[in-house]
Amino acid sequence: MPLHDWLQTPPGQYLLDWERAQFDAALADVFGYHALQIGLPGIDALAANRMPHRWLAVTEPPPEGADARRVALVTDGAVLPFAEASLDLVVLPHTLELSPDPHATLREVQRVLVHEGKVAIAGFNPASLWGLRQYRAHLYRSMGGGRLYLPEAGEFIGHWRLRDWLRLLDFELEGVSFGCWRPAVRGAGNLARFGWMDRLGERWWPIFGAAYFMLAVKRSHGPKLVGAHWKAAPVPAGAPVSIANRARRAATNPEKDLESH
Repeated sequence: MPLHDWLQTPPGQYLLDWERAQFDAALADVFGYHALQIGLPGIDALAANRMPHRWLAVTEPPPEGADARRVALVTDGAVLPFAEASLDLVVLPHTLELSPDPHATLREVQRVLVHEGKVAIAGFNPASLWGLRQYRAHLYRSMGGGRLYLPEAGEFIGHWRLRDWLRLLDFELEGVSFGCWRPAVRGAGNLARFGWMDRLGERWWPIFGAAYFMLAVKRSHGPKLVGAHWKAAPVPAGAPVSIANRARRAATNPEKDLESH
């Protein structure tokens, strides 16, 4: 099932509610001029942000009859049509998971962001009850049966792996949060019945939530200015010589030292 269709299911709506809350809380006070959301038009991740220029980019043209008013451009996430250091904020809601080359997409995001620009990322957590069920379903399907719980397309990227990618690209992690600890059930009634697991999960096993949200800032390390102060200061003529230096010189060349007296 494609991600867009899966998000219309009860588990998908449960996930979207949590992700909207994360985007709204984290991006409301991110200031600048230009913000870009790549992928997942079903969620307005920039709704709470107040930048004057906010765009939505998708990787595929919207289907006929769909509401495409929010879509500003269709582009490949690994080749963005923006100049270097031209965007203040880029949002990636499950974009890396659906990208054929997620590392290239993240590298392109690093290119278009200004210094101190921010990137917000949402994704599925493989180390969760949902990830475990998806893994078991893949095993059953390889033996001729089984039904996937999560969308089939894409590759889920663990938060620990994504941390390493961000660090290699000169991003500094500002925060990471986890959510959706309810078990991998399909019905809305069953999901509501396990609502108490969200409270326990947030306290006792936070890193095992079904989804994660990351906010990172680009730290550009520019060249260090080097002035004349790096050179050794000249020694003025007639400056006194330390006793230690005179003793060392006398030990190495005693005859010259006697002549100087």
